Amino acid sequence: MIVVRDLVKDYGDRRAIHSLNFSVEKGEIVGFLGPNGAGKSTTMKIITGFMAPTSGEVLVAGDDVFENPIKVKSRIGYLPELPPVYGDMRVGDYLKFVAELKNLSNIKSAIGEALDKTSLHEVEGRLIQNLSKGFRQRVGIAQALLGNPEILILDEPTVGLDPKQVSEVRRLIQSLRGHHTMILSTHILTEVQATCEKVIIINQGKIVAQDTLSGLSTKMVKQERVVNLSYRRGSDLQQKLTSQNFVKTVVPMGDHLLQVTVEDSDDAIEGLARVVVESGAGLLELTSEKYSLEDIFIELTQSGGLS
Repeated sequence: MIVVRDLVKDYGDRRAIHSLNFSVEKGEIVGFLGPNGAGKSTTMKIITGFMAPTSGEVLVAGDDVFENPIKVKSRIGYLPELPPVYGDMRVGDYLKFVAELKNLSNIKSAIGEALDKTSLHEVEGRLIQNLSKGFRQRVGIAQALLGNPEILILDEPTVGLDPKQVSEVRRLIQSLRGHHTMILSTHILTEVQATCEKVIIINQGKIVAQDTLSGLSTKMVKQERVVNLSYRRGSDLQQKLTSQNFVKTVVPMGDHLLQVTVEDSDDAIEGLARVVVESGAGLLELTSEKYSLEDIFIELTQSGGLS
């Protein structure tokens, strides 16, 4: 659905994005993740035709964004980082104004559908400037949804919102799953974990990783696994575990609690459990830690990417 090839953007002598290559399939929800200043918003502006690249191309459903801009833009709903709303307009009037700009055929129906999806009927007659920031963000999403576009591009949709507002916008985005292809640009890790199926991580204008969340976690494993082990009794379990050839380290974490690093294999986990049981220590709990998205993000943005 969206194909980005060798995309480059220079601002004078500063290169903001370096030869980006990625694709987003129809129906996917992709998190475009990176620290502030990584080039996320620049990339989103180019994909939506708001800004021209220095070189490279962007195809949407096979059409070049800059060769067929009107056709491509009719397929895209875009929420910039700062929602393009007018405070002195009422919600319904603003959506009518945007629908007319989009040249929609059935404006009343399109507005009603957008209001339904964003739960804005109760504030349809209110001035936008009198709404909370969370409601203004919803109005921004509503204008992106007008005309039921195939593709939604949301740039930092929850920035500056309080926890309750973040939760409301997140639920709204989740409700759109399966109805639109979505790119969610953000630096908030929990946002990606809550809503996205695939992740593209960008740092200093370069893609450092792109995969599913589980795929990234698998690639980050370094031939070892960290296991938290809780047991009932005994004082010599640490020594017994240290003597096993599949155990790398054993670190006491409290009374009857050990953190054990073993080889990354199911056999090692089974062997660990067997040693505890056979020692009579009384196995209470054994949990294997996985890389969190935060771990992956920090390592990739510090190391420069997957090798």
